[in-house]
Amino acid sequence: MSVPRLSVVIPAFNEGQRLPRTLRKVRDHLDRQGTPYEIVVVDDGSSDDTGEQARQAGGPLTTVHRNERNRGKGYSVRRGMLQARGELRLMTDADLSTPIEELPRLTARIDDGCHVVIASRALPDSNIEVRQAWYRESMGRLFNLIVRLLVVPGLQDTQCGFKLFTAQAAVDAFTPCRLDGFAFDVEALFLARRRGHRIAEIPVTWRNDVATRVTNLRGFVAFLDLLRIRLNDWVGRYPR
Repeated sequence: MSVPRLSVVIPAFNEGQRLPRTLRKVRDHLDRQGTPYEIVVVDDGSSDDTGEQARQAGGPLTTVHRNERNRGKGYSVRRGMLQARGELRLMTDADLSTPIEELPRLTARIDDGCHVVIASRALPDSNIEVRQAWYRESMGRLFNLIVRLLVVPGLQDTQCGFKLFTAQAAVDAFTPCRLDGFAFDVEALFLARRRGHRIAEIPVTWRNDVATRVTNLRGFVAFLDLLRIRLNDWVGRYPR
């Protein structure tokens, strides 16, 4: 079986209603581009028909993996990125808050020699069409400030769920990851940078989805996870 140019990894928990629309948009865009691709959906122990909807709407180029129970977004993305086969591996949310049409801007930076390209809502040219509530934006700005101070200096927005990795960068970044929650992005970027991979951040169009899974409690736990990343590094839990 030939290796596809691109793998699109979508973590999904109880997304039976909106996932078919997302998959159709992704397939239509990639079919128009003519890029050999696969779609990898990781059903995170959903209690609805997420897996069946993904199989029906995804078509023959879609593989569905199901976690035996709800393990978290970090676990699901890690599983999908490591089981993907593509030369390039895109992680994107099931709500497509960043439209799939932004993908060519990320691949262009890969072609320029970067190994990881992340979409950003925080750069001057970013286009936020639907904003979050003010308190979520404030929490996000504080979180990214602490990220820059403690873990990955220089990146303005580590939490936008639209990131493109080369295959080697994906393996290097996600294999050692330990976090299953919402700070997994930071951990993966920390590990990718430590392995010498070049990371680029580009502005994108982004639309907030009011049905977000990120609760205030999960947001608080993400702050604690930043300390766990530093602790894991200090005590040698990440391979050198």
